[in-house]
Amino acid sequence: MVDLDIFITSRVKRKIVVFFVTYPVIKMHSRGLAKLLKEDPGNIQRELAKLEKVGFLYREKKKNTYTYFANTNFLFFSELQSIVVKVREQNSVSRSRNYIEKSVKR
Repeated sequence: MVDLDIFITSRVKRKIVVFFVTYPVIKMHSRGLAKLLKEDPGNIQRELAKLEKVGFLYREKKKNTYTYFANTNFLFFSELQSIVVKVREQNSVSRSRNYIEKSVKR
């Protein structure tokens, strides 16, 4: 089974990338994202800054907070979406296969 950890070694960064390629139109505050992904806000903030620096995310200031959202024009955005979809499909097939094998053994 292939997982994204081969390509994106940081668990937090992987979760952020998967979230934003899955929901590219959603704008999120770092603390809201931390709560959603069940990760430390400091780690989320650090990875958001890195992803913004490379152009994967945009940051927008509203009053005294920042929200982040996907840059769908990012050079590798569509490729990342494709990879996430393929990994999810493969994991789904793998889980289904395991379920069927367990059912047959009973």
